[in-house]
Amino acid sequence: MEAVPAAEALDGHKDRFDLGVFVGDLALDEEVTSDDESLGGLQQELDNCKNDKEVANILANGIKLREYTKGVENNIRQIELDSIQDYIKESENLVLLHDQIRDCDNILSQMEMVLTGFQTEIGSISSEIKVLQEKSMDMGLKLKNRKAAESKLSKFVEDIIVPPRMIDIIVDGEVNDEYMKTLETLSKKIKFIDADPMVKSSKALKDVQPEVERLRQKAVSKIFEFVIQKFYALRKPKTNIQILQQSILLKYKYTITFLKEHAKEIYAEVRAAYIDTMNKVLSAHFRAYIQALEKLQMDIATSTDLLGVETRSTGFLFSIGKESLKTRSSVFALGERISVLKEIDQPALIPHIAEAKSQKYPYEVLFRSLQKLLIDTATSEYLFTDDFFGEESIFHDIFAGPIQVVDEHFNAVLLNCYDAIGIMLMIRIIHQHQLIMFRRRIPCLDSYLDKVNMSLWPRFKMVFDLHLNSLRNATIKTLWEDDVHPHYVTRRYAEFTASLVHLNVEHGDGQLDLNLERLRMAIEDLLVKLAKMFSKPKLQTIFLINNYDLTIAILKEAGTDGGKAQLHFEEVLKSNIAIYVEELLQEHFSDLIRFVKTRPADETATSSEKVSIAEVEPLVKDFASRYKAAIELMHKDVITSFSNFLCGMEILRAALAQLLLYYTRLTECVKKINSGSALNKDLVSISSILFEIKKYSRTF
Repeated sequence: MEAVPAAEALDGHKDRFDLGVFVGDLALDEEVTSDDESLGGLQQELDNCKNDKEVANILANGIKLREYTKGVENNIRQIELDSIQDYIKESENLVLLHDQIRDCDNILSQMEMVLTGFQTEIGSISSEIKVLQEKSMDMGLKLKNRKAAESKLSKFVEDIIVPPRMIDIIVDGEVNDEYMKTLETLSKKIKFIDADPMVKSSKALKDVQPEVERLRQKAVSKIFEFVIQKFYALRKPKTNIQILQQSILLKYKYTITFLKEHAKEIYAEVRAAYIDTMNKVLSAHFRAYIQALEKLQMDIATSTDLLGVETRSTGFLFSIGKESLKTRSSVFALGERISVLKEIDQPALIPHIAEAKSQKYPYEVLFRSLQKLLIDTATSEYLFTDDFFGEESIFHDIFAGPIQVVDEHFNAVLLNCYDAIGIMLMIRIIHQHQLIMFRRRIPCLDSYLDKVNMSLWPRFKMVFDLHLNSLRNATIKTLWEDDVHPHYVTRRYAEFTASLVHLNVEHGDGQLDLNLERLRMAIEDLLVKLAKMFSKPKLQTIFLINNYDLTIAILKEAGTDGGKAQLHFEEVLKSNIAIYVEELLQEHFSDLIRFVKTRPADETATSSEKVSIAEVEPLVKDFASRYKAAIELMHKDVITSFSNFLCGMEILRAALAQLLLYYTRLTECVKKINSGSALNKDLVSISSILFEIKKYSRTF
């Protein structure tokens, strides 16, 4: 770019200045012309410019527009001249700036050429990178596919190949932990060959499959011999079966799993061999245990040991030895026999130890021991077979024999059992064993225990009905004894009832309560019949009181509330005591009682019913003369009549209290007589009578 001379630049500016003046003058001329031509539009323009501050200021000052325009033009010209002078002063700088701009333009052109070259090179590099990226992705995909193929191929080779070490262990190795691991590996290979359809179409299978099959057959053969040998070890005498099962058989339980998966026919043979072995072994064990227990059995009751059977007819009076007396006392009384329920979790009896000590036990003790051994053995066998064979059904095949042995023994014993208390104890034992099995969560003996329970209840009902019928059909003349003291049948009944009530406290069996109510009615009828054998009513009442009192005492001693029976006997005892009190007082103070009862107790007596001195005087004097002796006789009568001294004391107190009541009413009658004061000297004071009552109450 060439520099422009300053003079030429100034001339150009001047030309532009003159042109501006010309244009301004032309504008003014046009404005004058337009004023002449269109004054109508002036008002509109003024309206548009009235809001302009500059225009508003000009109009406000009264300045003429033409003069103001000239002033503005002069200012513009002056500014233009000043600007030209500035350009002239800076002309050298402008020339220098122009040179610098031209140099920069050259440099930028060179840079543009370089950058264009760079851009071309970067474009080619980007293409190369894209090609490399595509190749890299292709190689990555190929690598991924090759790895997947390698993984499948290596797994295939690993699963199908048969290492020489495996062949050596399966063929020549002993059955041990290493053999078990190798057996698991062989099982995986067999499953791989059978399950994967791709393997069946491979050529490698044709080479490997025969070898795998030979190894399978060899392993099955060796396992069968090993397991059968261990099963036969269970048959050896004095072998601890549970230790052998837990320490040896369970250690090699995978052998059974292998047979179940790869040799089902051989597994069926092994299963049958174990069932046969354990069935015979356990049956023999239980048979021997039952035979040993039978030697320890103590006979408690026979078919003639019933509540209503005469003592002499059972031969009890002629029995010999303390043991016989002891067993006879257990026929109706629970006593220490209850301890068998407290020992429910104790281990089973060891027969040879008990036999060495010459110990004998009621059958319920032997029953508990046998059932305890059965449930413990069943629990152990159930858990073992479930773990070893993985089957619960095998247990029932094994225990069919032992349960049959136990059933045969139990049914034979139950058929000849007449011990109602023993049967009820066995019912409670079975219930406890059911709870034990429930807590263990072992259901294998549920049906057996239910069956035993269902066998015990009918037998109990039959024996109970024998006792009930013995009371209902008892021969009164045979049982009657000329003695007002408690009858032995009453003691039997009370002990028998107390025993059953005690065994029913925690169970609340309603059917048993109904049976006890029937038994209570039967004994009460029997006692009434026996009482009628006495000629005197007083002796009849004494007999009933003694028997009722004994029954209540035994029911209380049993440690229970006695149930409904005790409440009933307390009521009938109270009514019979009231009857006896009246009979006793009638015997000694009949005239006094007759007089008092024939007179109204209130003050409503009419004039015809008024009492005279002649009527009461003999009564007053008679009572005063012999009341002490009569009380003494009453005391002796009570002492000799009642077996229970506490009951006798209560009866004597009731009789004396009733006597005091009768005499008090007599004294009230005397006081109502007009001339009754004449008898005051013969009246016995209430305090004197109370003194006598207290005296005999203390000495009784």
